[in-house]
Amino acid sequence: MQGSQSADPVSTRQWYPLGVVENLTSSFIETCLLGQAVRYRLDEHGHTEAFSGDRLLSSRARYGLLWTTLDTDHGSDDLIPGIPEADEADRNLVCCGSIAVKASGLRVVENFLDMAHFPFVHTDILGAEPHTEVERYTVETRAEGREIWATECRFFQPQAALSAEGGLMTDYIYRIAAPFSTLLYKTSPDDPERKDVIALFVQPMTPGTCRAHPVMFLLDNDSSHDALVEFQQMIFLQDRVILENQRPVAMPLDAASEIPTLADRSSVAYRRWLKAQGVTFGAGPGASARSSHPSPTGLETAS
Repeated sequence: MQGSQSADPVSTRQWYPLGVVENLTSSFIETCLLGQAVRYRLDEHGHTEAFSGDRLLSSRARYGLLWTTLDTDHGSDDLIPGIPEADEADRNLVCCGSIAVKASGLRVVENFLDMAHFPFVHTDILGAEPHTEVERYTVETRAEGREIWATECRFFQPQAALSAEGGLMTDYIYRIAAPFSTLLYKTSPDDPERKDVIALFVQPMTPGTCRAHPVMFLLDNDSSHDALVEFQQMIFLQDRVILENQRPVAMPLDAASEIPTLADRSSVAYRRWLKAQGVTFGAGPGASARSSHPSPTGLETAS
């Protein structure tokens, strides 16, 4: 059963977001993390706290989110992805809520990496026909193999951001900072010399369900907070329809499930990286990627 899979040691060591800090009160909120019931709140002193059963978990407030880990031996928060841009005073921190998805958390990360689906799923926003080509880009490991980076990514977008006026060729850099955490650095319409940063932190609940916590670090200080949240949630909810229809639910990591096309290089690297690390929560054997991904995701598209 999908819900009975136990967490692997690598996934257990990671830190995960549970919710937006500014939404917390002294009342407990119940959720699930790696198959375990977890509850969290603000204590009487206004500090964040999280429990698994009666066990007090390590917790931190970072990037507007409450983070925790189930690991009893590695309480250090070094595994929360470092984002230097978060410390830049002129950036607008936008937490976009917590979105439940009936899909493996690994598939949510993989979908975030896929540019080829933009014209078909995010039509006239992040992509549009006939601009469907995914140009050749570079994939490499960094941080002594702990991260994957995809650089030199370019894609034409009719509306790359809420503040964008008209279409533009957008430069992308993707960074997989942890098995369930990924970031996107993209051309900023407000400052061509710098990049906006969009992070997607995934909370794996069971092997087949998760919650996505998008956070943006934007150079757009003109758009309203509510409008920015609405724009990002609209994009993600378009993805959710596709994600919840992918089969098998668990993301296959075996070599037979990979399609080495130019459009899929990040996906292939991500799956191999997960397998090499020993990540199994939300992963598993199954049909080939051609049968597990409906064509609108772009994973079948050879460009």
